[in-house]
Amino acid sequence: MSLLPIPASRHESSPLHHERASFRARRSSGRLAPQYLIWPLFVQDGVDQMTPIASMPGCARVSIDRAIEQVAEATCAGLAGIALFPVVPDHLKDPRGRESRNQDGLMPRAIRALKAAVPDLLILSDVALDPYSSDGHDGVVINGKIDNDTTLPLLAEMAVVQAQAGADLVAPSDMMDGRIGVIRRALDGAGYPHVGICSYAVKYAAAFYGPFREALESAPRIGDKRTYQMDPGNHREALREIRLDEAEGADWLMVKPGLPYLDIVRLVRAHSALPVAVYHVSGEYAMLKAAAVAGAFRYEEALLESLASMRRAGADLIVTYSALDAARLLCVEESRRKREVEARLR
Repeated sequence: MSLLPIPASRHESSPLHHERASFRARRSSGRLAPQYLIWPLFVQDGVDQMTPIASMPGCARVSIDRAIEQVAEATCAGLAGIALFPVVPDHLKDPRGRESRNQDGLMPRAIRALKAAVPDLLILSDVALDPYSSDGHDGVVINGKIDNDTTLPLLAEMAVVQAQAGADLVAPSDMMDGRIGVIRRALDGAGYPHVGICSYAVKYAAAFYGPFREALESAPRIGDKRTYQMDPGNHREALREIRLDEAEGADWLMVKPGLPYLDIVRLVRAHSALPVAVYHVSGEYAMLKAAAVAGAFRYEEALLESLASMRRAGADLIVTYSALDAARLLCVEESRRKREVEARLR
C-alpha cells in the first residue's frame, strides 16, 4: 500500500496512541486493489447456519463458525478487513437495546471468535441501537421522538463492550450529535486508547438501505430516520459533520451511500486529512445484481467500474458486499497483466 503521512489533528486533546496513528495512515493512491476493500458480514446465532438474503443475491446471514470460514477467505484474498453487523432475534430487543451492552451477546462473541481465528484481521464493529431496538431506530425513542442525549451513554457503553471483545475500530453509524466525543472518552477511560473510531460522519437518509434492513430485520417500526440522518440535497451539512467528528476524535470518516454521493466523497476528501471510507450500500449492490440478471450489463465489469469511481473520487477505503468478488476479479486482472508483460519481454 502506498501511504501518505497524516498530520496530527489540531483538535487532538490527548496523545494519539500509535495504533490509532496507524489507522489514520491508511491514505492511499487512487488505484483499485483488494487491500482497500472492507467486507460487511451479518452474523447470527446458531451453528453451521447460513440464511440467504433474498434482496441481496450472494449474501447471507451466517453463524459465527461459518463467519470464521468467510474471514479466512477474506484474509487470503488480501482484503483490508471486515465490518461486522449482528442479527438480533426479536425476543432480545427492547426500547433501549440492552442486548447491545451484553458482554456475552452475539456481537462480542463474534468479535472474540474471529480475532482468535485470524488475529491480524481488521474488524470494524457497528455501534448503533437499531439492531437491538424494538423500535428499529438508531436512538432511544421517547414520546415518539429520538432522544439524542439519552442515547449517547448507551452507545458509549456498547463501544466499550466491543473494544473489550477485540474490535480494532468501533464504527458509530447512528448519527446522534456528539457521540464521537462521548465514545472516545469512554474508550480512553476504560483503557482502550488504541481502539479507533470509524465515524459514519456523513450518512444520508437515502432510499438505498432497504436490503440491509431486511438482512438485520431492523427497519423502523414507526416513522423514518430523517430526523437524524442527513438531507440528500444538502452538501454543506457534510462539512459541518466532518469538522465536528474530527474535533471529537474520529480516526476515519465514512460517507454513506456511495455512487449517488461521489461529489460528497470528493468534498470530504478535500476538507480532511483523515482517511475517507465510502459505503457501497446494499441497495447499490442489489441494483448491480438485478441489472446484470436483466441483461443490462455484466456484473463483473459494472462492479469494478463502480468501485474504481469511488477510489477516483477520493475514497481511501470502500465498504462493499462485493469485496470478495472484486478481489477475485482484480487477482485475475493482475495475473493477465503480468502475463502480457512477460510476453512482451520475451
